[in-house]
Amino acid sequence: MAPQRFREQFDQIQRSMPDVPLAMGPDDSAEFLYEKGVVLARDGEEARLVEDTVRAHFTGVAGLLADRVRRASPETNRTGVTRIRVGDPGEGGRDGDRAVTQALRALRAYEDRAGRKLVSRNHVVSIAVNACPGDEPVPAPRAGGTNPAPAGTAYDADTAVGVLVIDTGLTHDYRSVPLLARVRGDAEARETDDAGVLRQYAGHGTFIAGLVAAVAPNTDITVRGTLNNAGAILEHEFGTKLFEAVDADGWPDIISLSAGTSNGRTDGLLGVDAFMRELRARGTLLVAAAGNNGSATPFWPAAYAGLPEYADSVLSVGALRGDGEYGACFSNHGAWVKAYAPGERLTSTLTGFETPVPYVYQHSTYDACRYGFGYVCTCQSPRHTGVLSEEQEAASAKPDQVMFDGYAQWSGTSFATPVAAGMVAAHMTAHKERDPRAARRQLLEATTEYAEVRGAHVPALRPPTWRPVPVTRPAPAS
Repeated sequence: MAPQRFREQFDQIQRSMPDVPLAMGPDDSAEFLYEKGVVLARDGEEARLVEDTVRAHFTGVAGLLADRVRRASPETNRTGVTRIRVGDPGEGGRDGDRAVTQALRALRAYEDRAGRKLVSRNHVVSIAVNACPGDEPVPAPRAGGTNPAPAGTAYDADTAVGVLVIDTGLTHDYRSVPLLARVRGDAEARETDDAGVLRQYAGHGTFIAGLVAAVAPNTDITVRGTLNNAGAILEHEFGTKLFEAVDADGWPDIISLSAGTSNGRTDGLLGVDAFMRELRARGTLLVAAAGNNGSATPFWPAAYAGLPEYADSVLSVGALRGDGEYGACFSNHGAWVKAYAPGERLTSTLTGFETPVPYVYQHSTYDACRYGFGYVCTCQSPRHTGVLSEEQEAASAKPDQVMFDGYAQWSGTSFATPVAAGMVAAHMTAHKERDPRAARRQLLEATTEYAEVRGAHVPALRPPTWRPVPVTRPAPAS
């Protein structure tokens, strides 16, 4: 059974994509979301093989209609994949999709012979993620500044490191924050609702830009608003949007990506395969979030760092808890996570300084850590009641509302990622290194700091200006 937070986020993402029926998978577990009634296949002969094989398989399976198998998108596109309709997306509930399951099963023997994936679900890629960040933002006073604090490095246009942030865009008045004066990019598509209340995940891209700018001031930061449907996008569209971002701005030194999905496999995402192959041929370094499922299951695209052919071009980043000594409760982990950075209770820019903006919490905090940890983590504190939680529980508590006027405290591997990206960029500036992949290798090889994550000692990238946040234990029961 999927946990409560995952179901809350499923409903939120489904509302943001009203024309795309979604399901949880596999079965009703909380590993990933995907489009119902549709599979992905590579263009050309492989797509035709998928169509013919699924159609023949459905002919002999009661309740499945072979005549529903058809193309659902143009055969030729930049990502090299096409959507194939295999069932009626209106059938069944949200907890699974028989037609897609049967289509995947029908191709299994062909995949075994080919030695590679031929067909895939069309997964939902979302920000940082058990379909959501580690927690929701908390207002932070301007007087306290950001954490990490801005480094003292001067900006030099001739040597500035190019960083492309693929995320939700920028809040409308972000330039009123001096730290973001040189940042450019897309505006948030839907920053507030009709009542002027900040939408969930609005400010996510602005927060990330602030972290990069603080850790590495000698950067040219561009933020693209790719993830505007409650921080989510379908896999086949995500591949297209990644290409559009680098087509618009050119391939940067570093891409900071705080989004992804698991898929129950160890060989990547079909919908971004073409982009990843082109990335490998370029000099760009992809720094990607390991995800917030508290799991060792590979989370893509970050998990490409665990594949030998991508080890040099992808840096996967997990989150350290507030004191920086251990992994955060929510952080994914495993051999495919190559570095960890502070990711709990960081302080950065959420909105501009012009006008305070109200926000209503969407998720209620828990009485205990939902991942079983024993410190007072972001699952528990600070306490608040959320709209989506109340909908699930049919309770009557009033959701909490706060005001943001600049800075916020927030947690997630979403935010450990730009910290690590900033440290690679800062290394490039300090050592006059123009190759970001070489800088990645040098940084990790020179790292003498480690943290403990699930019993393993892992490289810890802690910026010099980062201030640890004290960790507390629950009070003993009276």
